[in-house]
Amino acid sequence: MTNTDEAFRIRIEVRLSDLDPQLHVTGAAYQQYADHARFECVRAAGISAEELVGGGVGPVNLETVIKYHRELRAGDWVDVTCEWVWGAGKTYRVEHRFTRADGELSATITHVSGLMDLRTRRLVADPAREWAVRAKDPTLLGVEPVCS
Repeated sequence: MTNTDEAFRIRIEVRLSDLDPQLHVTGAAYQQYADHARFECVRAAGISAEELVGGGVGPVNLETVIKYHRELRAGDWVDVTCEWVWGAGKTYRVEHRFTRADGELSATITHVSGLMDLRTRRLVADPAREWAVRAKDPTLLGVEPVCS
């Protein structure tokens, strides 16, 4: 589900296997939910993982920050947003909000990411442009279409 007026959003059901012994969703599960949301956002923008790797680039996470607000439990449904934040330079942020079905904010995750040139093993200089030229709908990634 997407809307140009808000961040990309998917809904995920919390599974029993996502819980720790105290019955809280693990940090690793939150990260997997965020990874899944980003992957679905990229797919919705019209880019496949195979196309990225075939084109010689791959996304890398350089930093991940999780802030917990309210717990999730097995069987809960959580909406996970994916919003891309661009600045100058080789890195960008992807911000995720985890909202329970009752509207309560459960957590936020912010990733500092980049696009790696798989040949040189260095970050590309203009990742926004690299995403934009590959996407059918780059606005889902927070970037403007590239004019040919």
